Amino acid sequence: MDKVYKIGQIVPSSNTTMETEIPAMLQARQMIRPERFTFHSSRMRMKHVKKEELAAMDAQSDRCALELSDARVDVLGYACLVAIMSMGLGYHRESEKRLTQVTVDNDAAAQVVTSAGALVDALKVMGAKKVTVVTPYMKPLTELVVDYIRNEGFEVIDYIALEIADNIQVAAHDPANLPDIVSKLNYQDADVVVLSACVQMRSLPAVPKVEALTGKPVISASIATTYSMLKALDLEPIVPGAGALLSGAY
Repeated sequence: MDKVYKIGQIVPSSNTTMETEIPAMLQARQMIRPERFTFHSSRMRMKHVKKEELAAMDAQSDRCALELSDARVDVLGYACLVAIMSMGLGYHRESEKRLTQVTVDNDAAAQVVTSAGALVDALKVMGAKKVTVVTPYMKPLTELVVDYIRNEGFEVIDYIALEIADNIQVAAHDPANLPDIVSKLNYQDADVVVLSACVQMRSLPAVPKVEALTGKPVISASIATTYSMLKALDLEPIVPGAGALLSGAY
């Protein structure tokens, strides 16, 4: 019988994308590999993407990790990049360590990956030095994200803030708009294009198109999180149709 892995996600209450894009990738992987996946979520309240709400939301992440460990999930993903990055430089390490310990203390040890840490790790795996970034956030939060990425050793050569404050509206943004948005940025000098530095802004359908347009490897926060989850499960990080990072090249 095929091994079944339980995927846990700690999700902002208004987020709808992580529970569609990550299952879409892992279900695509099921077509080429024997493992099977089930998906389980616990929610932290958040409606508007602003610093105070994000900090209040992050405080609920321990409860979510505890609830998911009750279900004996095999890996947990913290599905909000900006919440982690707005809590201070390098905070993903502290968050991952603390939340993993919550599962250990509950006798249900499972590695916790954050979308923020996953993005940083993915850029390192890909050998990126210069990146171009698309975010849906307001400018001040986008600047926090850019500073966070720079602090991890990358040069952000160009970025755009789409300035969508309401988290439901972030999910409503049409990924078909992304190729045109990227075409107006300096991607020519980038090693990697970060098509969505946000796990709520849908980008998966646009990844192959933007890779073709730019001739560059393209990743998103959800693609990076999927890569980190597969690595945490000791599975080959390969997903068809999910861009360079999950192509098997890394």
